[in-house]
Amino acid sequence: MFTIGIHKFFTSLNDLERIFRAPGRFKFEEHNVAAHSWKVAQYALFFGTLEEMNGAKVNWKSLYEKTINHDFAEVFIGDIKTPVKHASEELKQMLAHVEEKMMEKFIKEEIPPEFQEVFFERMKEGKDGTLEGRLLEFADKLDQFYESFAELKRGNTDKEFIIMYQQALTNLLQMPLKVSVNYFRNEILKDVMKEDTQINIADLTNEILNKIKPQE
Repeated sequence: MFTIGIHKFFTSLNDLERIFRAPGRFKFEEHNVAAHSWKVAQYALFFGTLEEMNGAKVNWKSLYEKTINHDFAEVFIGDIKTPVKHASEELKQMLAHVEEKMMEKFIKEEIPPEFQEVFFERMKEGKDGTLEGRLLEFADKLDQFYESFAELKRGNTDKEFIIMYQQALTNLLQMPLKVSVNYFRNEILKDVMKEDTQINIADLTNEILNKIKPQE
């Protein structure tokens, strides 16, 4: 008798190491989806702690589950560039629908029945209106910020990384997480702009900072 086991899920995790972000562009450093998920969890851990120190109540179990699982569906469709994914709201919704259906099929076919309900909950879209969902989105954008920063620092003149850097920075500064955003703006960006870089990061950063007022 055929029995569904967890083995397929565990082996699929290796696939995330072979899916590279920002495909098709020259990069000094390659970043895979598995490493990205780990970094997002680390960023969320820090900013969740910061929010908690300032009076917020963090559901840590939910936050960890959201962060480490948020890009698992890329096992099925790969990493799609942000400009493509957000080219239109219709396309964004279509891609989300495809991911959802492929994830649903995977869980039903590859996850043991007694765990399926748990997996459906853990693998659903994590970026929602909860504090944990917002921390996930903040951490996800922060990794995009740092990946593009690393390329610009080394002198990668590909305009896509300049756009990626400024889009990520804009999104971070506008996130509805006052404590985290202000810490990022007032502490982290100061250190970012002190770095010795091949491309003038300070000018790129100040261009955005001058357009977006601090959160009060």
